Amino acid sequence: MVEVTPDGRVSRAEAARFLGFKAKTLAEWHRLGIGPRSLMVGGRRFYMLEELLEYASGKKSIRREAA
Repeated sequence: MVEVTPDGRVSRAEAARFLGFKAKTLAEWHRLGIGPRSLMVGGRRFYMLEELLEYASGKKSIRREAA
């Protein structure tokens, strides 16, 4: 079970656990500009559950598509 805020946000640690990675992996993806989009709230990075579900189901790729 993933802990989700009422507006659908998930912490980096919860997002990593949901996707089966470590939080450091999501931090590195953010640095590289790949993976799920995130937002900063109160100095903490969050991910939207809806987008995480798209990554988990394979609808979105970790790597960005070439233009």
